[in-house]
Amino acid sequence: MTQLDALLDWYATMTPLTISRAGQLYAADAHFRDPFNNVRGVAAIETIMRHMFTHTENPHFIIGDRILQGDQAFATWTFVCTLRGQVYEIAGASHFRFNSEGLVTLHRDYWDAAEELLQKLPVVGAPIRWLRRRFAAVP
Repeated sequence: MTQLDALLDWYATMTPLTISRAGQLYAADAHFRDPFNNVRGVAAIETIMRHMFTHTENPHFIIGDRILQGDQAFATWTFVCTLRGQVYEIAGASHFRFNSEGLVTLHRDYWDAAEELLQKLPVVGAPIRWLRRRFAAVP
């Protein structure tokens, strides 16, 4: 099993009890960034994961394709959770860099927060959908 396989397996099977395994997969000064977070360090990454379990119901990742080349990897995923009774499926991808020990030094998540989450929410959704239609080249 590669370090990428171990990392993606951890995400696919993560529970509140397994969050503490982050230190076995991430370097102490790892950089994590997504549309809402930009942090460094294992403790901060664990805080993000705990927040996910605290503020959503049944959060989990379905891992898709993966590419490993040298010390870098890219993986696609779907994040599924329930928030206020509504099920959300958010498609995204992650770029990883590994150090010589195989620990993650960079984890950058790419997903469209407006399309995948915000436009589906009450109140803010309508203006975001209007803006997307306004700027779309093809209706």
